[in-house]
Amino acid sequence: MATSAKTKAARARRVWELMFDFLISTAPRRTAVLGRFELTPNDSRALGSLDPVTGRTMRSLAEEWRCDASNATWIVDRLERAGLAERRNKPNDRRVKLVVLTPKGARTKAELMEAFYATPPQLLELDNAELETLQRALERLVKT
Repeated sequence: MATSAKTKAARARRVWELMFDFLISTAPRRTAVLGRFELTPNDSRALGSLDPVTGRTMRSLAEEWRCDASNATWIVDRLERAGLAERRNKPNDRRVKLVVLTPKGARTKAELMEAFYATPPQLLELDNAELETLQRALERLVKT
């Protein structure tokens, strides 16, 4: 039984190494996409955290991004200067500012995600059965 657990752990580690290496090897594609939109990785992450309706406080953004409030402020300032986000007063408490995407920000986020989701050519080299197996496994992982 211990050997089986070790084998599974070793296989899981190898799978993770391969997934990680694949993500790293495809990073230049993502970097090129960011360049087309004149965005940094932090800008992209921030866009992913925001939407045009539900405002987010600076504190909640800093917590999600695991940075201090001054860094979150700097990131939101960049998005505001680009016309992608804006700060609004919280309806019941004007002391609190909420950050939301502007219409331009929502369009940019959608276009960015569409570009990020473009299929890497390496995946098209797999046959349909391999893709189905990979899809099922990844769907299970994403649900956890």
